[in-house]
Amino acid sequence: MVKKLRSERVFDTSVNLGLIVVIIAAVLPLAVVLSASVTPYAELLRNGGYSLIPKAFTLDGYRAVVSDSRLQQGFIVSSFITIVGTAISMIASVLFAYPLSQPRLPGRRGFLFFAILTTLFNAGIIPTFLIVQATGLLDTVWAMIFPTAISVFNVLILKTFFEGMPSELLEAARVDGLGEWRILLKIVMPLSLPVLMTIGLFYGVGQWNTFMTAVLYVRDQSLQPLQVVLRDLLTEVSSDAPIEAGAVVPTVTYRMAAVVLTALPMIVVYPFIQKYFRHGMLLGAVKG
Repeated sequence: MVKKLRSERVFDTSVNLGLIVVIIAAVLPLAVVLSASVTPYAELLRNGGYSLIPKAFTLDGYRAVVSDSRLQQGFIVSSFITIVGTAISMIASVLFAYPLSQPRLPGRRGFLFFAILTTLFNAGIIPTFLIVQATGLLDTVWAMIFPTAISVFNVLILKTFFEGMPSELLEAARVDGLGEWRILLKIVMPLSLPVLMTIGLFYGVGQWNTFMTAVLYVRDQSLQPLQVVLRDLLTEVSSDAPIEAGAVVPTVTYRMAAVVLTALPMIVVYPFIQKYFRHGMLLGAVKG
């Protein structure tokens, strides 16, 4: 018994140490980015480089980023893609998942089979590009929304949740004369708020981080989303530039400030959705 308790303590200690290492590995790069984004030029010269905890702070990098017209336009494009794209994805996913959750749907197994098949096989980059080109979506914001509008993984989570709803509740609504549209809008949707918020978060983060579709389908610089603009900003070679008289923003400080501001919207939104996140994932992943 004593040996068993000792082995359990050793195991718990090992797990805790492992978790601490993982936390440090995850938090340290973020701390370095945040520290570099507020390091003034004078501090950089004094230390001969960046330090994790600078003795002086400045927001000149953030002011320079906010005043950059490229990032302003990228923010507008990404905001549009995120808001409109998430709305389209949620509507399409719910309208796909709800019929699949109804056993009396004709051809239900066939629709489900083809949906799952798309998670294993896809047409590839070139055929998808040709389809986007043929539909006239090239060099439009819609090219970054429609090709990735539906995630079958998210649809399956919604389907599993809808299947777990009491069938007696839906049958009672049908007996009372409600059609399927009113059942979906008046009963199913309000009861599905946790899983809908969770799936909405998935879609929102994915749309905000839109990158590859923009690289493949959009050449117009004014339509580039924030992630592509940030990529160009991080890869271009530029010298330290003054933003005010006597104030110079180091290139790395400017870039790190751009990284922080790019990630900030999702970081701000997440706490408001976090309370639904765990609950929604559990409800959507386990039937019943």
